[in-house]
Amino acid sequence: MNAGTIDIMMPFYGDPSQFKEAVLSVIAQDDADWRLVVLDDCYPHWNPAEWVESLGDERILFERNPENLGVSRSFDRCIDLAQSDYVAIPGCDDRLLPGYVREVRALIERFDAPDYVQPAVLVIDENGKPAAPLADRIKAVVRPHLAAPTVLSGDALVTTLMNGNWTYFPAICWRTDALRRFRFTDRYEIVMDLALQLDILLEGGRFAISTTPAFEYRRHSASASSYTASDGTRFLEERDFYRSVSARLSDAGWRHAARAARLRATSRLNALSKVPGALLRGRWAAVSLLLGHVVAR
Repeated sequence: MNAGTIDIMMPFYGDPSQFKEAVLSVIAQDDADWRLVVLDDCYPHWNPAEWVESLGDERILFERNPENLGVSRSFDRCIDLAQSDYVAIPGCDDRLLPGYVREVRALIERFDAPDYVQPAVLVIDENGKPAAPLADRIKAVVRPHLAAPTVLSGDALVTTLMNGNWTYFPAICWRTDALRRFRFTDRYEIVMDLALQLDILLEGGRFAISTTPAFEYRRHSASASSYTASDGTRFLEERDFYRSVSARLSDAGWRHAARAARLRATSRLNALSKVPGALLRGRWAAVSLLLGHVVAR
């Protein structure tokens, strides 16, 4: 199929300089068939409207939420604003490499319109320099190691995701009708994207990935996932998620994926790795949460 125009929805709430880098990385695409919508979630310290309009690019539109909606509700509004068959929702601090649109279009056309696609991803730090923190080294271990672009689905794919979520949500390009069918849940914050993938895959969805890097994901030491990992609270959410999905996977007959969800091995190891730091800081409540996650059934 012809993938058509790729919609890029970019919720904005954060660092203006990194946001400008993100927008300029879209403009720099070597495939010009894209539409960018900047969605300002009422950031209080800077109004991006004037800068966006100064770019003078008719492919770039500006929208402002009527109030601060937060993460999941802003993502849902992105779905509502999408007009094309496929939509990406990069972070306002990430950067698309020049071949991003071309690469996702190739995956869509090669694999006959899968539910979502992702190119290979490079990780950068706050300063835009290459980075390899522990979370991303673990992703590199648990993700499928492929020699060529591939489409994945079913028990085999979900087993790898239950071993550890190796995908990068901001780099994914989604089929818009799949997003409209399943939406984002406000039950979760940290594993919201994994919950959405699971909903899609349990209904027979397909995921195509490439081996060509086309996206730079910015890993912040002060990000929500990093902070909630250090104080232990993210693992309460993860435990709830894995417990709930293991039953769904068993009901689907995906026994390998269900077993991986029950084990949640990388989640336990991640919690264990945070214990020494919590001990050094005397954060006893965090130590209790972290060790509780390691040993909980």
